Amino acid sequence: QVQLVESGGGLVQAGGSLRLSCAASGSISSINDMAWYRQAPGKQRELVALITSGGATSVSDSVKDRFTISRDSAKKTATLQMNGLKPEDTAVYYCNADVRLRYSDRSSMYWGQGTQVTVSS
Repeated sequence: QVQLVESGGGLVQAGGSLRLSCAASGSISSINDMAWYRQAPGKQRELVALITSGGATSVSDSVKDRFTISRDSAKKTATLQMNGLKPEDTAVYYCNADVRLRYSDRSSMYWGQGTQVTVSS
């Protein structure tokens, strides 16, 4: 019913930049929070950045001052601009959204399939 599709991952040298995009589609009435998570090999999935429906943002301390999250609510998209990338940023990045479906009074969490980001030293 809801699909989240990420794009923009890839291989970049340390200090470089990447821009991840997430597009939501399906029987969507509204989207509350949208977020980016990441999971490195052998580690737990962690929250990287979140943006509310009102545009308030928060980012983890590990990426503060380097990553910026934004969204276009009309287009149902979220973007993660990543600057000053470090090898420790290497992970699979997942888009997450709290979505209320049409004809529903409840919201549910949805995940994208993930996109690989690899930062070489």
